[in-house]
Formats: sequence, structure tokens, C-alpha cells
Amino acid sequence: MLVLSRQKDESIMIGDDVRITIVDVRGDKVRLGITAPREIPVHRIEIYEAIQREKKEKEKEEQTQEQSEKKPQKQPEGEPQVQPKDEAEQKPQKKPKRAAKKQAKKEPKEYPEKLPQH
Repeated sequence: MLVLSRQKDESIMIGDDVRITIVDVRGDKVRLGITAPREIPVHRIEIYEAIQREKKEKEKEEQTQEQSEKKPQKQPEGEPQVQPKDEAEQKPQKKPKRAAKKQAKKEPKEYPEKLPQH
């Protein structure tokens, strides 16, 4: 750890982009001003640690979700496991309505025999 002594209104630089300025000193408290580009997050350590914990929890949840999706689902006992079929085998082929009507016209209609009249 690098330890530096600074007085009020003095600064230190971290890299080329981050400036830390001593704003005020009151008793055992020091107020700091931090100037950094927006893409560099600046947090108090307790906030930073909370963010890291949340990230780890989220990663664990995603890994658990991925693992549950990869595992094959168990079939209840006594039921055979059904394999998916080709699309053609899954759906029965239907005749279009027009074709069914034309076919019906071609086939002779059956009428009940007329009963003899007395």
C-alpha cells in the first residue's frame, strides 16, 4: 500500500484519468473529491463488495439454470420415453376442402331401397 500525506486542496493522480483531491479534514474524517471518466465506476468499498456479491449470485443462478436445461428430464416410471418423430409423421395429412367436395360429387350416393307399397 502506498501511503501519501496531503493537505486540504491538494491532489493525487491515479493513472492519467483519475484525480483524487482532499476537500476537507475535520477531526478524524477526511472528505475526498474524485474526478474520473464515466466509464470508470467509483464506489465506497461496502457498495463495491455488495455489487460483487450480487454478480456472483447471478452467475450461480445462470449456471444452475443452464445445467437444469441440459439435464434430460426423467420420465415417470412405467411410461415409455417417446422420441420426437419427423414432421410428416406427426401431422396427419388432410385433403383440402375443395378436393373433398369434388371427390364427394364423383362418388355415387347411396339411397335406401324403396319399400314396396301395398
